[in-house]
Amino acid sequence: QVQLVESGGGLVQAGGSLRLSCAASGRTFSSYKMGWFRQAPGKEREFVAAISWSGGRTAYADSVEGRFTISRDNAKNTVYLQMNTLKPEDTAVYYCSADLNYWGATARLYGYWGQGTQVTVSS
Repeated sequence: QVQLVESGGGLVQAGGSLRLSCAASGRTFSSYKMGWFRQAPGKEREFVAAISWSGGRTAYADSVEGRFTISRDNAKNTVYLQMNTLKPEDTAVYYCSADLNYWGATARLYGYWGQGTQVTVSS
């Protein structure tokens, strides 16, 4: 079992950057595939990025490709989401997810979730 705690959200102007962190508990963090999702008010939760257990494979939503970078540090039990060139449409609550068997874009297939961190991008 793993517990996830996101941090790093906040208010930023369009064009700015933020780095989100997701700290995981447990000694087997390196076994988990990790993902980032986001949910804007009135919208469904949507996929942002995912990373394999080793960090060797990554995947991104088309809407963030080239602007966001997912990475992980297994020694620190932490996964990151570096967000550059932020746009107002990136405003959402960002959630970290984890699963031992699945990594990809389908939220319901992840077994563990954090509580979320708010990102607000002003125009």
